[in-house]
This record gives sequence, structure tokens and C-alpha cells, in this order.
Amino acid sequence: MDRAVETEGAANDAARRHAAPAGAVTEPLSDVLEPDGFTPRLLALLSNALVWRESHELRRRFGLGTNDWRVISAIATRPGASATEVSDFLDVNKAVVSKSVNTLLGRGMLLLSDGPRGSRPMYLSEDGAEMHHLMRPVSVRGQEIILDGVSAAEAERFNALLRDMLTRIRADAG
Repeated sequence: MDRAVETEGAANDAARRHAAPAGAVTEPLSDVLEPDGFTPRLLALLSNALVWRESHELRRRFGLGTNDWRVISAIATRPGASATEVSDFLDVNKAVVSKSVNTLLGRGMLLLSDGPRGSRPMYLSEDGAEMHHLMRPVSVRGQEIILDGVSAAEAERFNALLRDMLTRIRADAG
């Protein structure tokens, strides 16, 4: 059999296997969002890229991920915070915080205390504080990448805009 005929036959078989089902819309819609001009998409892509970069590096170097870093960082900022307070501060599900807290407790990086109404204030141990110091540059590097070539005044204005956007989106979610 001729090689060209054999290749064409394989291509036709592949096309039949991947044919759209009856009733499927096979052309782009006329009212789609412009991917390169839709700000929420661009913000999500930027956030995803930053998180992926950070998480990959934190796992490679320390065996901990971005959520673990966020909990360490939150407790470094707010010693004695409860898991609920950390969850609220990070704006993540309590289960995410709980999983990281258990990981960090298991590695001796967190210490728990007895608090009011059964709460468990959390503190970094000396190992946790050291891990914060080691992990911090990985996170700071992400900021350096996105602010490269941006003046300090522009960076402050950008951060103010982001804070305003967060306020508006939270108010709208109401």
C-alpha cells in the first residue's frame, strides 16, 4: 500500500473518531469575551502563574506548598491567630487552612495554645520562624517579577487599584 494513502486513511479515521456529535456548536460564538482584553481572565492567569511558580519552588526546596507558606506567613503577621482567623485573613476555605495547620504541626513549625471558647491560638515555633525566613524570598521574587520596571509610585498606585477592586468585588458578592 502506498505510504500517502495509508497516512490519508489514518487521518480520516482520526477525523471520524473526533467528529463533533450531532447538535454540537462547532463555530466560535459571536459574543465571546476577548481573551487578551478581559481583565478578570488576565488577573486569573497572572495569579495562577505566580502561584504555580511559587508552589513549584517551595515544594522543590522545602517540601511545602503555597498554602503552607500562606499559613506560615499569616501567623508570622498575626501571632496567636486561630485557624478561623487565618482562614478569614487569607480568604480561603477552612479545610485548606486545617490541612496546612496539620502539616505544619507535624513538622514542628506551629505551636497551639488554649484560647477562649475552645479556640486554639497558633504561634510559629522557632523552626516555623526559620522556615518563614527561608520561604519569604521565594514569594518576594514573584513580586519582583511582576513589578520589574515599575516605579515605586506606580507600584503603590497599582496596589491601591487592586485593593479597590477587591473591595468592590467583595461588596458586590454581598
